[in-house]
Amino acid sequence: MRAQLARVDAVLVQAVIAAALSFAHLHDLASAAGQDGWKAWAYPVSVDLLLVAAWRRLRSGKDKAAGWCWFLIALAASLGANVSTAGLLDLNDVPDWLRILVAGWPALAFLGGTLLAHGSNEPAAEESSEPVLTAEQESTAPVEPVAEEPAPLPAPPDIAPPVPAALVAHARKVADAHQARTGARIDTDSLRARLGVPAPLAEQIAAQLT
Repeated sequence: MRAQLARVDAVLVQAVIAAALSFAHLHDLASAAGQDGWKAWAYPVSVDLLLVAAWRRLRSGKDKAAGWCWFLIALAASLGANVSTAGLLDLNDVPDWLRILVAGWPALAFLGGTLLAHGSNEPAAEESSEPVLTAEQESTAPVEPVAEEPAPLPAPPDIAPPVPAALVAHARKVADAHQARTGARIDTDSLRARLGVPAPLAEQIAAQLT
C-alpha cells in the first residue's frame, strides 16, 4: 500500500513540476511577443484547456480525428514555447512570424474548443445486418403462404334438461286448482310464483301442460 502511494505521489509531483514549467514558458513567450499583463498569463491557460478538451474527446472514443487534430495543435504550441525559451530564441527580439502566431492563437483556441465542446457526440449509427432488397428483388422474392386459421366451430344448441314427471304432475294439480277457482287457465308468471321455479323452467312446464 505504501509503495503504491509513493508511486502516485511521485507521479503527481512530476505532473505539477512539468505543468508549472510549461506554464512559465508559455507565459514568457507570450510576454516576449508583446502580450503583456494578464494576457500573457491567459495564454498558458488557453493552451492547457485545449489539451484537456482534446484528451477528453480522445478518451470518449467519439470523433477521434478531431480530438487528435486539436491535441497535436495544442501540444505543438506547448512544446514550441518550451523549446523557444530554452535559449534558441532571443526573447528580446522575437521575429514577426512568431508574434503573428501568438496574436492569432486566441482565435484558433476558441475555434478548437468550440468544435470539441459542441461537436457530434453521438456514436455512428450501426449498419443493419439485414440485406436491403431492391424493388426488382422484392417483386421476384418468394412469398411465404400464410396459414389460415380454422373457422371456429358453431356453439352447440342449448338443450333444456327434461322436467321431472313429479314436478309436471304437481304443476298440473296447481293449474287445475287455479282454473277451478278462477275459471281461467293459469298464466306462466302465476305458475312460476306458485312453484317457486325460474322463469325458463316455468315456461317449459307450461308448455307441457297445454
